[in-house]
Amino acid sequence: MPIPEILIRSADLTPQTANPETRSVEVIWSTGAGVRRHDRMGDYIERLSLEPSAVDLSRLIGASVLDAHRQGAVRDVLGTVRQAAVDGNQGKATLQFSSRAEVEPVWQDVLGGILRHVSVGYTVEDWQEETEGDIRTLTATRWTPLEISLVPTPADPGATIRKEESLMPENTAAASDKNTRAAVNTEIRSIARVAGLDQTFIDGLIDRNATADEARREAIAALAKRGGTIRTEQTRVEIVESHDEPEQRARQMGEALYARINPQHQLSEPARRYAYSSCADMAREILMLRGTPVLGLSPAGVITRALHTTSDFSLIVGDTINRILRQAYQAAPAGVRFLGRQTTAKDFRNVNKIMLGEAPLLEKLGESGEIKSGTMAEAREAYRIQTFAKKIGISRQVLVNDDLGAFADLARRMGLAAAETEALTLVGLLESGGNGPVMEDGNPLFHAAHGNKAASGGIIADTTLSDARLAMRSQKGLSGQLVSSTPKFLLVPSALETTAEKWLATVAATKALDVNPFSGALQLVVEPRLTDPERWYVVADPKEMDGLEYAYLAGGEGPQVASQSGWNIDGVEVRVMLDFGAGFIDWRGWYRNDGA
Repeated sequence: MPIPEILIRSADLTPQTANPETRSVEVIWSTGAGVRRHDRMGDYIERLSLEPSAVDLSRLIGASVLDAHRQGAVRDVLGTVRQAAVDGNQGKATLQFSSRAEVEPVWQDVLGGILRHVSVGYTVEDWQEETEGDIRTLTATRWTPLEISLVPTPADPGATIRKEESLMPENTAAASDKNTRAAVNTEIRSIARVAGLDQTFIDGLIDRNATADEARREAIAALAKRGGTIRTEQTRVEIVESHDEPEQRARQMGEALYARINPQHQLSEPARRYAYSSCADMAREILMLRGTPVLGLSPAGVITRALHTTSDFSLIVGDTINRILRQAYQAAPAGVRFLGRQTTAKDFRNVNKIMLGEAPLLEKLGESGEIKSGTMAEAREAYRIQTFAKKIGISRQVLVNDDLGAFADLARRMGLAAAETEALTLVGLLESGGNGPVMEDGNPLFHAAHGNKAASGGIIADTTLSDARLAMRSQKGLSGQLVSSTPKFLLVPSALETTAEKWLATVAATKALDVNPFSGALQLVVEPRLTDPERWYVVADPKEMDGLEYAYLAGGEGPQVASQSGWNIDGVEVRVMLDFGAGFIDWRGWYRNDGA
């Protein structure tokens, strides 16, 4: 059985019937006024029948009074619905607020007329549809109110807290006395709460009509008797996320479009309401929420107006493209990037990397017990972040046609292009100058002085791999001590992939001479962008040995997407930017053989 959709509508309220003693207030939560809504068939007017036979109040009496329809925690409950009724013209209820400390500020704002709006949540079991001209009207002829909430904005202006002071008439003097007494009782409760005194203390003062000054004196006396101190209360202000903020709504709609493109994506709860909405449906809702008239507009007209009157629609397209682009970017083959260490840079200035040498060896203490000071050598390498960017356009025709496949394909290509940009940057760095970038010592990355380049090229074989391993194991640090760089990866171009796989394969040898010493010892990495089909590399684990390092601008890891309604195109312009840089900060973890 499908779960019924819970609808809400708001109402205005005023505090005239608030009773501070019982912490209750009478509200009119509906007048049945028409509320404009929208579904897949277009705009319509929703009305609620307030005939007693149409409304099931069984779940409203005793239901919770909530904070803006939130139901995630006990703290969202502000009170309860004590009474509820409908008379054919109005829906009325009596709300009682909790005496919990965190609800007190809310109750005081209700008393002061600050919080004035309520909203009812309900389900509809039966509708009656009528059409006059182009206007559809849906009337709920069997429906169930579920809760009443305090909310910031109203929808039904005729629904208010009861304006009558009481159901029974009373003279002005009596009303004034009652209001004065209620204010005193409220102050007594506040004094007792701050002093940490219980309900018995409060009831005793209220029952004998004590004044606020008497309450203060007795509270101080009670504290002195028990040796206590007056507490200082701190009011906790909780900032919650509103799902109706423009950027939030755009993310929800963008996620819903992405889920239509990628059915495996599990929609978040706020985005479910847009699961089956088209681009035109979303544009229509945005315009309606912004107060822009859309009645009678075609889907093309709605999208055109959304593009030219609000930035929300371009945000939706940008969010969808960002999700698709990210997925393609992350799925792209890593290649050389897999052999680097990722970090971040705070700005576009040089990223200076200071390498410390190995720690000095410990020395045996002499008879005097003097501990000698040691020093650590250091070296410096540098690189910087650069910005790569491209702009693409999503035409209005694609949006009107709701052709998600068209801009999904474009977004995937841009994601792959971002990954390709990074890969080409890294390969270009590795092959720059013929022997790699020039290091701080004045020599290129691969050089005889660094001991990381084969004296003569050779094919991948036991002997050449053994030479590479020995050279890396023999590397010395800045202080001249062995650092024993351990080979972990074999990097080859596409042309050497099959050869490399053979030499790294596990073979069940029948005699010792046939044993492959490198089976399982190295992990193969294939980089098709390498320009020399014979050259290959052996690389240490970047987690253990400094070598290739790449960085993104802090807070902008990977490609970043921004969108706006296009002026150069009839549609949405999407800008993809990548702040990326790389450099080699040490040569000891890399070895090169130029091949046969």
